[in-house]
Amino acid sequence: MRDLLSQRAANLEGSSTILMNMKAEELKRKGVNVLSLAVGEPDFPTPDHVKLSAKKAIDANFTKYTPSPGIPELRDAIAERTKKDNGIPCESGHVLVTPTKLALFNSVMALINPGDEVLMPDPCFVSYAPQVKFAGGVPVYVPTDPSDAYTIRVDEVQKRITKKTKLIMLCSPSNPTGGLDEPQEIKGVVDLASDHDFAVLSDEIYEKVLYEGKHVSPASLPGGWERTITINGLSKSFSMTGWRAGWLVAPPAFYPALAKIQTQTITHITSFVQKGMVDAIRGPQDSVKTMVTEFKARRELVLKELSKIPGWETVKPKGAFYVWPKFTQKMSAEELCTYLLEDAHVALVPGNGFGPSGKDHVRISYAASRNVLKDAFARIRASLEKRERKMVTTKTK
Repeated sequence: MRDLLSQRAANLEGSSTILMNMKAEELKRKGVNVLSLAVGEPDFPTPDHVKLSAKKAIDANFTKYTPSPGIPELRDAIAERTKKDNGIPCESGHVLVTPTKLALFNSVMALINPGDEVLMPDPCFVSYAPQVKFAGGVPVYVPTDPSDAYTIRVDEVQKRITKKTKLIMLCSPSNPTGGLDEPQEIKGVVDLASDHDFAVLSDEIYEKVLYEGKHVSPASLPGGWERTITINGLSKSFSMTGWRAGWLVAPPAFYPALAKIQTQTITHITSFVQKGMVDAIRGPQDSVKTMVTEFKARRELVLKELSKIPGWETVKPKGAFYVWPKFTQKMSAEELCTYLLEDAHVALVPGNGFGPSGKDHVRISYAASRNVLKDAFARIRASLEKRERKMVTTKTK
């Protein structure tokens, strides 16, 4: 039979995060005690009041179709939160309820033509570049530096703007570095977007998981609203990863196309999930504060444990729940992660999937308990020490 796959599907890269987690789960099914620091999934339960709301909706038979953009009360709640918390001048008619990663994908598909260039930080979330390539676009990486905590820099953005520049993708706090873009740099990027007439996509899924500094939404700045798609959700802040509970907020120039794509793909997100989302947004926020306080304590624990591994260096993250250490072992990031998974039974994510600068980095999620973190780092140290001893012994023979 001839190859019936489309070229775009054949060329699409799989998510390195998901791939590593699948390998870890496969070992677990075989009875191996694997500790996973690979996925960005809080280990806290979804708050009870949110779960109860969804259960009540099911019991009330709220299990049928809903309006494609989302139920009105949820769109109202999102618009109110977005105006209050982010300073974005949106109304409910600018809100599209959709899973966060799908919001990214549909935004790229709505904006990018073959040959269009899309600016993105190096490193950045593993799905940005593959999604851009899938649409026929060209990823253009903007270097960020550990010496200034990986914030995007206007001068580096400006150097890479061409007549083909269509979009810049931002994520602050960052996955994978935990870096926070500085307000003056965000303003500078919005000014460049206005001057050179390109769009901004702001991925703000980690905005509530912030330890120091101030989160700034590009769409809240002068000249930002009319050209910015803002993406957010509840996966990280309310530990609702499996709910696929997200949304985007878009200005009139972009919104109709995005809404139309949704009608031809998922139609709408799960009906009773939307009821839970309303109570998450409008209900008690104590669980968010509790999680962030614990994540901050885990951050300090992880930084302490990392300092015990010879040659590994990382920048103290200001938000999210990841560290991005650079390693010195003479192996690729994929080789190192494979070795640690097979020998130490600890799952990390190789950095090369996050951009060119990730080839000698790994991403470590500390969205796991302190006991798991301590055990995992003890295993990593022991495994690397064993490898070093073996290499020394081999050389002396």
